[in-house]
Amino acid sequence: MPQEAIRTKRNGGRLSRQDLVALARGLADGTLSDAQAGALAMAIYFKGMQADECSELTLAMRDSGQVFDWKGEGFNGPVLDKHSTGGVGDLVSLVLGPMLAACGAFVPLIVGRGLAHTGGTLDKLDSIPGYQSRTSPDRIRRAMREAGVAMIGAGDEIAPADRRLYAIRDVTATVDCIPLIVASILSKKLAAGADALVLDVKYGSGAVLTDPVRGRELARHIIETAAAAGLPVVALLTDMSEPLARSAGNALEIREAIAMLRGESPDPRLLEVTLALGAELMLLAGLAANAGAAREALQKALAGGAAVERFARMVASLGGPADLIERPDAYLATAPVVVEARAARDGFIAAIDTRAIGLTVVVLGGGRTRPDHAIDPAVGLDRLAPRGARVRCGGLLARGHAAPREAAEGAVEAVQGADSIGDIAPPIPLLVERVQ
Repeated sequence: MPQEAIRTKRNGGRLSRQDLVALARGLADGTLSDAQAGALAMAIYFKGMQADECSELTLAMRDSGQVFDWKGEGFNGPVLDKHSTGGVGDLVSLVLGPMLAACGAFVPLIVGRGLAHTGGTLDKLDSIPGYQSRTSPDRIRRAMREAGVAMIGAGDEIAPADRRLYAIRDVTATVDCIPLIVASILSKKLAAGADALVLDVKYGSGAVLTDPVRGRELARHIIETAAAAGLPVVALLTDMSEPLARSAGNALEIREAIAMLRGESPDPRLLEVTLALGAELMLLAGLAANAGAAREALQKALAGGAAVERFARMVASLGGPADLIERPDAYLATAPVVVEARAARDGFIAAIDTRAIGLTVVVLGGGRTRPDHAIDPAVGLDRLAPRGARVRCGGLLARGHAAPREAAEGAVEAVQGADSIGDIAPPIPLLVERVQ
């Protein structure tokens, strides 16, 4: 009985493999109620899990649906995957997947929805009309053959236990629970059949885990659990004390990703994190002799148009418009009201409350406060000024996209409150650190 397993964990006991398999099955088929799933998540949050217990939960969630075997289906090339723990303006997956595919890898990215104040790649992709982010395994295979990359959600057939628990964690304040994060990430990556994984563990006010110490702890847990399942993992710790891109909001981030893929000048921080993660995967897969060669190949794929071609093929293969790259404004939603946030004084942007930026997008309707909440893809913020930028009184800090006007004006006020303007330029923290 599930309530007995919940009671065991509530009291600090260890769940057996049989318990965990039954709970994963109940999550997948709906026999475990939302109340029971929330209680289970909360019990694990407070009581934790032993290492082997977390590993067994991971495998049980993986086996709740289909597990891909790409080599057995004739895919001759390394199968690579990337995961981010989530952050505001984190659109790396949208550009890195096609870049890796252009370099000879196969990239089945099972991506997730937003959690709390952080955006989700799945929500961003859903802003593309016709794009089937949840589709059949056969359609995923077709996209992989045609584009070398497929970004899809964990639907009914891929780690369905995680899909349900993921949504429940979002609304029960159990997002930042390390055993549940580990099981969520790895169950999907193992189901996707990856040969190697790079993990982007974010810290700072715009991340789920704000403390870098906890970020390192999470990375080590994932590396250990993945090793037990035979999956090589490299983890990078990256700074999320400011938005990673210059936009936050679903359609707005798709626009920024397309611009980057088309060769338009990307945000330097966004490009650096993308290249750092991609280089680690290229080295794990043997696609480059060293980090310099890996970065060069990735940048060539971006600058030469091969990456944007892969993205376009993927979108078309998964039901989206074939000319999205050429005509993004014809397809991506736009908000009826755009209001500019202006600086109240001269100075430098000394700090950014990035969590407040993310929550502003949620309040506008660009994120969820309950699992069944509908998202408005058009709303959000763009032209976000970076930390360290010099601004003049009346200078642009960001633009709020919303409806009605009162909502956009509220977003502007939130940005003005989130940006701290000082008299001197702040020190810039280390952006990327490899977890040893």
